Amino acid sequence: MTPEEMEKFIVRYSDLKPCKTAFIDTHTPGSNQKENFTIIGPGVSESSDQHVHIKETPGFNIGAAGQPPGCTNSLHSHTTAEVFYVLKGRWRFFWGRHGEDGELFASEGDMVNIPTGIFRAFKNVGDSYGMLMAILGGDDAGGGVTWAPEVINDAKDFGLILGDNGLLYDTKKGESLPEHINPMPLLTKDELKNFPVVSTEEFIKNFFVSASDLSSTSQTTPVNVIGENGLLKDRPGFEVDFITNKTFSDDTHVPNQCEVNMIMKGDWSLEYEGGLTKISVGDTCLIKPNLPYKMTPIGSKDASLFRVTKTHDTAGPTWRE
Repeated sequence: MTPEEMEKFIVRYSDLKPCKTAFIDTHTPGSNQKENFTIIGPGVSESSDQHVHIKETPGFNIGAAGQPPGCTNSLHSHTTAEVFYVLKGRWRFFWGRHGEDGELFASEGDMVNIPTGIFRAFKNVGDSYGMLMAILGGDDAGGGVTWAPEVINDAKDFGLILGDNGLLYDTKKGESLPEHINPMPLLTKDELKNFPVVSTEEFIKNFFVSASDLSSTSQTTPVNVIGENGLLKDRPGFEVDFITNKTFSDDTHVPNQCEVNMIMKGDWSLEYEGGLTKISVGDTCLIKPNLPYKMTPIGSKDASLFRVTKTHDTAGPTWRE
């Protein structure tokens, strides 16, 4: 692979292109400053304005959410995995039918594997712009987002209508639903009853791992964070490993599945059959199967990355023993 070809599979943090109208709540006060990024795959954006950096999907999607202090991403649900790690800032995650079943606070390096089938929301509670990196299960990310009924109703007051085709229409711009498109139906009371209750205790035990726990665990070998035998046991169609400057391998690696390296800290050297380049904090790199490569930290300071590897598991509900 030539350096020019490899660059097509690297998305630099400095080159990320946000969409500020990606979802139905992007005109609603309190949520109207959020930015959505689709890095690998189309993600779950509801806007035709969304820029997609790498269109092909390796069995999962990579995205990001950027929000200024005080900005909230409204209550919604997914049918496949939604995994976050905090790249920048401090965040409050909360969940449940009305966002009152539980909450946790996450800081840089923490990872959250939000279980499928529950309403979830998150807010930047730090004092500066925050960034969440996201991994979404499946090539089509489970078909999109399911919003809490009040989110859809509130959006109408600010001009946004979601069609049953999954696309947004802005009445303030003179847009209206096409003749063959109906408004997205609200979940019924019976459907809402099927959403489970997850306590804070259960959530933190089974779906959250802190940066300090990752660092203390990763002394000699990479940590399997999400996987059948991972710290967070799940089989969402991918596995996630945490690799540091203390646990990386200096041997050339030839993956038999797609891998994505997401840089958390430091600078890394990506050496592959055909070239060499530097990968830095916030950068994302897709490695195709059968390409020999290795990732080596540059310098002596702390360096870490999350490696996402496609598996043969079917993307779907959160797996539990």
